[in-house]
Amino acid sequence: MSPLLSAALQLLALAGALALAYVPLGNHMARVYSSTRHLRVEKWIYRGIGADPAAGMTWPAYLRGVLAFSVAGVFLLYLLQRLQGLLPGSPAFSAVGPAQAFNTAVSFVTNTNWQSYYGEQTMGHVVQTAGLAVQNFVSAAVGMAVAVALVRGFTRSGTGELGNFWADLVRGTVRILVPLAAVAAVALVACGVIQNFSGIHEVGQFTGGPQQWNGGAVASQEAVKELGTNGGGYFNANAAHPFENPTPLSNLLEIFLILLIPFSLTRTFGVMAGSVRQGYALLAAMAALWVGFSALMLWTEFAHHGPALQAAGAAAEGKEVRFGTGGSSLFAVATTLTSTGAVNSFHSSYTGLGGGITLLGMMLGEIAPGGVGSGLYGMLVMAVIAVFLAGLMVGRTPEYLGRKIGAREMKLAACYLLVTPTLVLVLTAASLALPTPPHSMLNSGAHGFSEVLYAYTSAANNNGSAFAGLNANTDWFNTTTGLTMLLGRFLPMVFVLALAGSLAAQRPVPVTAGTLRTDKPLFSGLLVGAVLIVTGLTYFPALALGPLAEGLA
Repeated sequence: MSPLLSAALQLLALAGALALAYVPLGNHMARVYSSTRHLRVEKWIYRGIGADPAAGMTWPAYLRGVLAFSVAGVFLLYLLQRLQGLLPGSPAFSAVGPAQAFNTAVSFVTNTNWQSYYGEQTMGHVVQTAGLAVQNFVSAAVGMAVAVALVRGFTRSGTGELGNFWADLVRGTVRILVPLAAVAAVALVACGVIQNFSGIHEVGQFTGGPQQWNGGAVASQEAVKELGTNGGGYFNANAAHPFENPTPLSNLLEIFLILLIPFSLTRTFGVMAGSVRQGYALLAAMAALWVGFSALMLWTEFAHHGPALQAAGAAAEGKEVRFGTGGSSLFAVATTLTSTGAVNSFHSSYTGLGGGITLLGMMLGEIAPGGVGSGLYGMLVMAVIAVFLAGLMVGRTPEYLGRKIGAREMKLAACYLLVTPTLVLVLTAASLALPTPPHSMLNSGAHGFSEVLYAYTSAANNNGSAFAGLNANTDWFNTTTGLTMLLGRFLPMVFVLALAGSLAAQRPVPVTAGTLRTDKPLFSGLLVGAVLIVTGLTYFPALALGPLAEGLA
């Protein structure tokens, strides 16, 4: 079987598995967020944190809950790292430095999981399991909660209430993420992923001395890392490491876990909105972008430009032999079109155009299908933009799901779109203009520019993957990427929740003959066009200086 055919069959298998899980999981999540019943363990949690799950929240109150919980998470995770040398179960691991501890705490709380350190050499078992793994669950639950709040904004009328953040957070964790992660962890162990609390082992004698390996609760963290679109690896090599991702089957399973919840949330949206066809319209747009990016990536990596690539049959540098070019390319697309950031190959080694595809996937806002929660609310904001553009073309006030899209709504949507490009482009320019940051670049020219551009694109979009080649463990990059992750996570949430509050306060308008049907294939096409044109063109000059220049050279 040819490698290209193998990749195509893997893509079909993924699509089939996702289709089978779509309806049951989407319906289950809709029931979770619509239920008025509280499980006993949830009641214990509410009493422990002093929250009233029945109290309705306006968008400012909901936002205060999001920010308060996230600030507490940053503080506790920072403290855990700084005290690591005193913790039990952390042999030979000293306290993490202040700049790196801040960067890592922000990274995991914002669902970015950017890692400027070697996981197996820096973090002990306690920090890995009680700190990083916990944030993998709750940071994903925060994103889902904000997405559900926006859905309620479209479905409620004459009220500013968007539900209760604490109830949404706890339910998303207890009823969705924990059960799915438990099943996924068992499946990963069956595929060969390790799960233990062993210490450091010396393995054989090599040039320069013995090789050291340490174990860990890898399968449990790997499951939620992919399921919650987090991406932080137990080991520095991330999903390229055989302890995290040993076989082609485990690789396919991990891609499935990455895409599972983001795609299924469109079904949740349709059920909660009272029209599953609205969810199908968003699903069609997401799926078209995902399949299109996957096909483009496979084409660029199998194009055989140059004698080395022709001899190998594909661009094989930086890719694991056990996954092949096809499995690596599909993983790269999945991880950059979502906010996962896990890698099973090194994106810096992809062809110039292939590296550009990974960049563009993040630059589109990671909405195909996007991160857990963030993908849905990002696509809904783009839907607001799309109906506005359609309204301009026909001279009619835009409407979406019975809500008028007025000046206030468009200002909030525009601010949402402008946050990440501003962070990415300004900080990339500053890093290249200042004298010290360019010293961290391994390469010069277009590829070196892409390294820096990729770092800030990954941080601002809460992806967490790296282009490799860039030494990001410096005070400049630790501080600026940390601030970028914070602003890139929470500023868009401010605008999303404000938009939800504005929509929830409206009364629904009746559907007329002139109303744009947003549950039809035509709207899905319009939505894809809006994503590519409005968002993609913002970054075109930067892409032309980096991956396009390299790919066309």
